[in-house]
Amino acid sequence: MVARLVIAAPASGSGKTTVATGLMAAFTSAGLTVSPHKAGPDYIDPGYHALATGRPGRNLDAYLCGTELIAPLFAHGAAGCDLAVVEGVMGLYDGAAGAGELASTAQIAKLLRAPVVLVVDASSQSRSVAALVHGFASWDPQVRIGGVILNKVASDRHEELLREALEESGVPVLGVLRRIERAATPSRHLGLVPVAERRADALASVEAMAELVREGCDLEALLGLARSAPSLGAEPWEAGAACGLTTSAPPVVAVAGGPAFTFSYAEHPELLTAAGADVVTFDPLRDEQLPDGTSGLVIGGGFPEVYAPELSANEALRKAVAGLASSGAPIAAECAGLLYLARSLDGAPMCGVLDAEARMSERLTLGYREAVAVSDSALAAAGTRLNGHEFHRTVVEPAAGPAPAWGMHRPERRVEGFVQQGVHASYLHTHWASQPGMALRFVERCTR
Repeated sequence: MVARLVIAAPASGSGKTTVATGLMAAFTSAGLTVSPHKAGPDYIDPGYHALATGRPGRNLDAYLCGTELIAPLFAHGAAGCDLAVVEGVMGLYDGAAGAGELASTAQIAKLLRAPVVLVVDASSQSRSVAALVHGFASWDPQVRIGGVILNKVASDRHEELLREALEESGVPVLGVLRRIERAATPSRHLGLVPVAERRADALASVEAMAELVREGCDLEALLGLARSAPSLGAEPWEAGAACGLTTSAPPVVAVAGGPAFTFSYAEHPELLTAAGADVVTFDPLRDEQLPDGTSGLVIGGGFPEVYAPELSANEALRKAVAGLASSGAPIAAECAGLLYLARSLDGAPMCGVLDAEARMSERLTLGYREAVAVSDSALAAAGTRLNGHEFHRTVVEPAAGPAPAWGMHRPERRVEGFVQQGVHASYLHTHWASQPGMALRFVERCTR
């Protein structure tokens, strides 16, 4: 059994990331082995969690992976750890639009049988905080709110008023945090700036979060609450069992990394390895050639729009990627990868694999999607159905090629993406733990 806590809030912007990351770092520095998790599809927060704990940040998304995989994926990530901290998403009861509690923090807490700590932005209230906490604690009897952490408290007097109000709620105050600028992390058009782009500053931010939590929270009480979680009774997910180990000589699968390509789920390279691949990471900003012997290429999400001039200047690598694509080798590109394979991005030449142009947009495209594979590809057979997620402020024109990648069925009907030779390029982010056959199919294509 792993002690565990879910860090939730009434709404986005309440301070979940600060508290969750600070707790992870504070408990790690105290000598505990901490397993970090993030509810929902977010790629950026897990980078800060990994920095705080020294372990891979992992996502728990009931929409992308299905409710049946949440406990096994959690058990996989938390194996051998003393404590697991799960950062929630949005407000506690907010989930996939129009789908009830699906993919909400509350659902994750129930699936993990984990106590919840509610982080409340108390900056503009006093006695009303008790009504707010009471409402959240009583809304779903299956969600156990074990304590509250008050954030952005203005003064000792303000704290006194808040504590007095909450005495009547029956929910203990486990922490009180003042405003602190040094723990802040910079944001831009898609959220926080990823760790890979500001590692030294990110380390300082994480340490400031840890110090804030150490000063303001009752760590002993929080650990006691975490240890009160009952046995989960879930068998850990295993990549090898999910997709089947192969015995052939491992093909080299190059995976784009570095500051421009930071969006990846921790289970993807594990699945590729389990399927028989030799996974090698490279940085398109700095490496002028693909890894030796590359048989397949995976380019995930990230921020190529921020680094378009630098990516364009690496002409040798752009030509190498184009050459790999023309050979028919499997290439899986999601979101940022789609932009990198286009002819240009905001006028800067890219790899030119796809007959499409990419540019920044004022419009944010965000949300879960129900999708079906339209064309046979290195990732999926036509007709394969899965759930995915879109998150970008860019536009690719045209939106789809002669052989589209996906047909979207929710929230709107449309086709999207490109399948040509071995290339599968799309805006849709997918979690391969829900479809391990995708990793196996990709590696099998790499051996041909």
